[in-house]
Amino acid sequence: MSVQSSQARVAEATGRRTVRHWLAAATIVGAALAATSAQAQKYDLTMGVIVSPGDAYTAMTQSVPERISKATNGRVSVTVSDSLVAPAQIASAVRDGRLPMSAALHTYLAADEPRMGIFNLPGLIDNIEEYQKVRDAFWAKDVAQIWEDKWGAVVLAEGAWCPTRLFSTKPVHKIEDFKNLRVRVHNPQTAAQMNALGAKPTPMPTTEIMPALERGVIDGAFISVCVGGAMEFWRIAKNVLDWGIGPITGWAILINKAEWENLPADIREQIQKAMAELEKDAFGQYNAFVEAALDAMRKQGIEPWTASAEDKAKINSQQYAKAAYDSWYARAKEVGVDGPAYVKKIREVLGKPTE
Repeated sequence: MSVQSSQARVAEATGRRTVRHWLAAATIVGAALAATSAQAQKYDLTMGVIVSPGDAYTAMTQSVPERISKATNGRVSVTVSDSLVAPAQIASAVRDGRLPMSAALHTYLAADEPRMGIFNLPGLIDNIEEYQKVRDAFWAKDVAQIWEDKWGAVVLAEGAWCPTRLFSTKPVHKIEDFKNLRVRVHNPQTAAQMNALGAKPTPMPTTEIMPALERGVIDGAFISVCVGGAMEFWRIAKNVLDWGIGPITGWAILINKAEWENLPADIREQIQKAMAELEKDAFGQYNAFVEAALDAMRKQGIEPWTASAEDKAKINSQQYAKAAYDSWYARAKEVGVDGPAYVKKIREVLGKPTE
C-alpha cells in the first residue's frame, strides 16, 4: 500500500468524523434553539367578567392577570373585560370560542342545567360553609364535568358572590309583605318562590336595577349584598333585608378546553397552582368582604335587617318552596338527572332531614 493511498484513507475517515460531529453539534444547537423558542413563546388570553363592584368576585377576577403572569414568568398575559359579552352569554362565549376565558355565574345557567342552581333551592344550602361542604363532597367534581361536557370549558377556580339580600324601597318584615312586591330575581327557583308568595318577580341585568328602582319599575332587587352596597342601591332601596332566600351564588373561572390544551404542560401546571391559590383566597376572604359591605352601609345610616330563624324557616317551607322544587325536579328530569335523589344527596352531606 502506498503512502499516498494510506494518507487518502485517513483523510476520508477524518472527514466523515468531522461531518458526524458537525451534524451532532447542529442537532444539539437546533434542539436548544427550539427549546428556547418554545420557552420564549407568549400567550395572550382575554377573560370576560360580569360587572359586580365591591364583591370578592371582582377582587379575585381582577387579580387573575397578575397571578398568572407571575406564575408563568410573563409567558401568559390575561386581559380582563366586562364589556365584551352580555352576562347571560359569558359562559356560552367560552364554549363558542368567542372568548378564551370567562368568570361565569352558575346561577345564570340554572334554567338550562339545574345542577348549576342547587343553592337557589329554598332552604337547601343556607350559607357559604354549607356550600363549601357540598362542593368538597361531590358537587365541584360534578360541575367540572358539566362545564366540560356542555360548555367545552375547563374550571380553573371557583368562588361565590357575597350573600344575596333584598334591597327594597318598602319594608318587608313579614311574609305577607311580599304580596304584589315587584322584585328583580336572577334565577328560576327564586322566581317560583316569589310567585308562591304573591310577589311579581322580574328578571333583570344588574346594570338595569338602579334605573328600574329610580323609575319605580321595581320595588326591590335580590342581589349580592356587596354588589348592591357598592352600587349604592340603598340610596333608593333603603331596606336591606336578609330573608335567607337563594343566599349563595357560585361562580367559576373558566378557560376554553381547546385553548387550555394548546398551552404547554408546564404552563398549565403553573396556572393551576396560581388558580388554586386564588380559590383559597376567594373562600378565605369571603366573610371579610361581607362584613366590609355591611359596615359601609351602616356608616351611611343603613341598618341591614335579618328575619328571625322562624320566619326564614317558614318562607322556605313547602308552602312557599314547593313550586321552586317542582320546577327544578321537572327540568332535572328533562336533562336525565334524578332531582329528588340529587337533593337527598345534598341533604345527607349537610346532615339535614331527607324527608
